[in-house]
Amino acid sequence: MRPSDLRVALQRVLNDGAEASVNVTRDEGVDTDYSEPEPVRIDLSGGRLVVVVDFATESYGIDDDEQETHAFFASLLEPYLRRNRGSLVAVELDHAYFRPWIWRLTIECSTRNRDVADMFRVGEGALALLTAYDSGELTRETTLDLLRSGQAQVLVGQAEGPWLDVKVQHYDLKTQAGKISIAEAVARFANAEFGGIVVVGMRAKKVPGGEVISSLHPVPVDGRTLRLYQDAIEKHLYPPPDYLDIEVVPADGGSLVVLHIPPQPEELKPFLVHGALVDGEVKGAYIGIVRRRGESSIPITAPMIHATLAAGRALLRRGQLPQSS
Repeated sequence: MRPSDLRVALQRVLNDGAEASVNVTRDEGVDTDYSEPEPVRIDLSGGRLVVVVDFATESYGIDDDEQETHAFFASLLEPYLRRNRGSLVAVELDHAYFRPWIWRLTIECSTRNRDVADMFRVGEGALALLTAYDSGELTRETTLDLLRSGQAQVLVGQAEGPWLDVKVQHYDLKTQAGKISIAEAVARFANAEFGGIVVVGMRAKKVPGGEVISSLHPVPVDGRTLRLYQDAIEKHLYPPPDYLDIEVVPADGGSLVVLHIPPQPEELKPFLVHGALVDGEVKGAYIGIVRRRGESSIPITAPMIHATLAAGRALLRRGQLPQSS
């Protein structure tokens, strides 16, 4: 059944007062009468609409403590579900005799201003997050959810890359050098295509081909910490990145500082850093432009800057971009 058909089908079941489970497939050629149930589906029981996610894993066996099992899955999914107006209401082991184990999670979502296809997408996102946790194959979005849910240890062994950078201790935000450094760190991801995450409180080590996260190293945090980061970025980075998040998350009995830079609109780029570090010296009158490539930061070249400025001026003057030669 296509997601576009779900509302009609479920409303029919609801009117009949019956119980139902509706499977969703995006392939119109699949015969749903003879196919295996999808890992995400919509259930309707007693008039309540819920999302059911079947999570297959080799890692988790039988846990005799149902409360601890529920608490584990709830802590992992809570930040994601909160953003999507949902909550985890039940967790059960579908079978306990052979692998992979199937954990069946029931999620209740607010139905206000959303259709059943929206709810199905909430289930897809929850399954992606669980799979990322289980396999270690992370994206920027799932990494952020794992950090927020207190599961930072999942990142140990992961490589830094185009959207992830870690630092073992706080930037020295009492000095100009430290303020410029954090502004450059944010600018690198703001100028990149996919945004990124800076985590303060993790140690990385060099390996062939780059660096990997080797351990957690929680940092001290007080009531002024976030304000210091915000002030440094506001004073040394222009324009302000859209929807920049700076937050404290729990980890290993302590705290990490997480800076999340979503992908930025092209019309805001390039992001400029006021001040630069040249041969270890602070040059306050300099303007720096950097962006992320792989695990390295590269400067934007003079020709690239000139091309951007020329295109903008041409657009303002003539309403069209200059023809490329």
